[in-house]
Amino acid sequence: MIFITFKYRHRKEILIGLVLLVIVISIVGVIMYLNMNTEKEEPLVIEKKKDIKKQNTSEVYKVDIKGQVANPGIYSLKANSRVIDVIEKAGGLTENADTSVINLSKKISDEMVIIIYSHEEVNEFGKTKEIEKQVLMECKNNEIYSLENNACIEIDNSTTISGKININTASKEELMTLTGIGESKANDIIKYRETNGPFKSIEDLTKVNGIGESTLANIKENITTG
Repeated sequence: MIFITFKYRHRKEILIGLVLLVIVISIVGVIMYLNMNTEKEEPLVIEKKKDIKKQNTSEVYKVDIKGQVANPGIYSLKANSRVIDVIEKAGGLTENADTSVINLSKKISDEMVIIIYSHEEVNEFGKTKEIEKQVLMECKNNEIYSLENNACIEIDNSTTISGKININTASKEELMTLTGIGESKANDIIKYRETNGPFKSIEDLTKVNGIGESTLANIKENITTG
């Protein structure tokens, strides 16, 4: 009888313990669940795209045009305009204008200075042995206006150096300015350098058909190889 009572009590305690354990586990689970749901969520940051400014295709430049135009002054033109557009904006050229040293197709830039010279001014540029180089240098930096003329044709020293014709780069027309060199010989010079490469010395010019020592003697002071 005593054994039965003890066994019953022992079973009862075990059951109570199991019930209490289940209750505790349930309570802990509920608390953990509540804590997870009550935690503050970090705010979702949505990065706004910055407004991208569209490139202004209608940008306006201010250009100062002087000299032989109907209405010299400062004009506003679109960025893709050219020197000829500025001239037209200024009322066109005068009768005495000379654009032989001006690049009419050159694109303008902001604060650009354009000077349109007269025939007399351009003729003054050319009163020197170094005609081409001097004309372009004078065009760019003319003492009359004390300004750099941004519309001038770019100076290229590859053809003429100190007034001499570069036989490696000169055009047919430039070669024909040399004494004793006509169209046929000029073509032969160009053909030779295209076939054999550049002349290494002015004496190599005698290798061209039709050009001998006497011809070379007449022009050697006026030519260079670069």
